Amino acid sequence: MANHKSAIKRHRQSLQRAGRNRAARTRVKNAIKQVRSAITGTDKAQANEALVAATSVLSKAASKGAMHWKKAARKISRLARAVNGIEA
Repeated sequence: MANHKSAIKRHRQSLQRAGRNRAARTRVKNAIKQVRSAITGTDKAQANEALVAATSVLSKAASKGAMHWKKAARKISRLARAVNGIEA
């Protein structure tokens, strides 16, 4: 453990940041699960709604630094492709 004041503060900050990032990543996973379940249900309208919500959550997580922006873009792209392929 850190022994001087600034290192103790830095450790405290890193714990807070890790907690925020963990929560953001959990929200991302839950949003993706909702889109996937809507896709398996073959309800295109519900899948589109879930996709819009997931896109927002993924973009927010990327902008806050909880995940890399290219990873978020890749996930959004793959989800959109899956939703668009429902009726095909």
